[in-house]
Amino acid sequence: MIRIDAITLKQLRALQELVRTGSLTAAAQALGQTPPAIHSRIKNLETAIGFAVVHRGGEAARLEPSPQGNELLAAAARIDAILSQAADQIGAIARGRIGQVALGVVSTGKYFAPGLVRRLNAICPEIDIALHVGNRESVISWLDRGSVELAIMGRPPRVPAVEATPLGPHPHGIILPPDHPLASAESFEPEQLLAEPLLAREQGSGTRILMQRYLDRLTDDQPVRLIEMDSNETIKQAVIAGLGIAMLSLHTVAEELRSGRLKLLRGPGLPVMRYWYCVRPAAVPLAPPAARLFAEITALNGVFLPKIPSGE
Repeated sequence: MIRIDAITLKQLRALQELVRTGSLTAAAQALGQTPPAIHSRIKNLETAIGFAVVHRGGEAARLEPSPQGNELLAAAARIDAILSQAADQIGAIARGRIGQVALGVVSTGKYFAPGLVRRLNAICPEIDIALHVGNRESVISWLDRGSVELAIMGRPPRVPAVEATPLGPHPHGIILPPDHPLASAESFEPEQLLAEPLLAREQGSGTRILMQRYLDRLTDDQPVRLIEMDSNETIKQAVIAGLGIAMLSLHTVAEELRSGRLKLLRGPGLPVMRYWYCVRPAAVPLAPPAARLFAEITALNGVFLPKIPSGE
């Protein structure tokens, strides 16, 4: 029988460092303890759950987590996130605020997230807002660990379970340099598009997934030349330089479209319309500051989203 009440934070810290460093000696040095003390904590942890939490791996006898150890590491990460949030809340109260809210935003949203936070600061000056920007996988991980209470993203995840409220339209289009032959065309043939180098975000990003689905509707398993890049900004500059074309959120290229540095491909099915959502974990009730912020974000009805130039 697993004895949850016998598991301590010190034991979990010892496990985290043991796995991170790969040895008792290194873990002891990192925690300012002796190797026997770390060994004792690990043994007590194993006694509490009834399973080994580490084993010798193949890489120079490095200690690696067992399946049960991995579960404890995931739990420890969530505990760390919750304690970090508690520390933030305590600090906010000490500064005379009613609390702090961690807001996660996918990297595509960084073009409007600072303006949204400015609006929220004016509406809710009593709440500290911590803005965290990352790719889709990072935001999902933050939601799962409880590192953020609210998140703004495109397609809501299936895991963890979330409640998602639409905020406004999120158009995606294929962008071209202004001197591209297709820039002034009213339509295109799939072969013309597929002949171009396509610049794409990393695997797992929402934009990459949407682009792949769009291409799948145009191709019959025809190979596509993809060039992977790690940010929207890099892709924008590469398109402007003539290195290829790309599908991006139009909210990331509004200024470039307005100035004429980029053009949109016209044709059937474009732009591809999706929506922005404000999501929150379904399993955990929102604390009052987060609930207030959620209500204010949804009440704005997407007025903070960039305006796409008319005629594009």
